[in-house]
Amino acid sequence: MTGDELQSSLADMEKRLFELRSQAVTEKLENSKAIINVRRDIARIRTVLRERAD
Repeated sequence: MTGDELQSSLADMEKRLFELRSQAVTEKLENSKAIINVRRDIARIRTVLRERAD
């Protein structure tokens, strides 16, 4: 993926994380593991972006 695609994917993941957290508060979250998975994906994308910056 290019840098722009990674930035776009990162923004989408952060929106998804916000939605999942909102669902968790209102107790409508079906898969509690989803928040952990999205956080890990965000960390992976940020790691790749940071490695490319060096």
